[in-house]
Amino acid sequence: MKISAIYPGTFDPITNGHIDIVARASRLYDKVIIAIAESKNKQPLFTLEERVSLAQQVLSELNNVEVVGFNNLLVEFAQQHNAQVILRGLRAVSDFEFEFQMAGMNRRLSPELETVFLTPAEQYEFISSTIIREIARLHGDVSSFVPGLVKQQLIEKFSTE
Repeated sequence: MKISAIYPGTFDPITNGHIDIVARASRLYDKVIIAIAESKNKQPLFTLEERVSLAQQVLSELNNVEVVGFNNLLVEFAQQHNAQVILRGLRAVSDFEFEFQMAGMNRRLSPELETVFLTPAEQYEFISSTIIREIARLHGDVSSFVPGLVKQQLIEKFSTE
């Protein structure tokens, strides 16, 4: 049986921590779908189309990875894409409580769907898209936290400030 995993998030922007998790997941599962949430209530810096495009470009070398935008319930998205696993990244203990609650709710909504947690490599444990956006907004150097393409897009977004 081929197993597909969905790695959902806003990826605003995609970071080296995200990429680390995707690369490792691509070795564990037959197919990994990066599900980029529209998340209008979070007021993302990048549009959904920009986030999908950035992720597609930086993950293009991983043959079993697909990037898709979505704006419905994650469990519905998983059913539409015949996925068996929801993949979530945990950076710190503080992430666990929220992720545990979401895993329980997703299990309740779709009992056949499993949630699996991966932790990023230790050099990426402290990276979050929120922190990256703030550093970039203040014109700090984000080159060790995101791919060059993402860095350039951040510079362009904040060049008018």
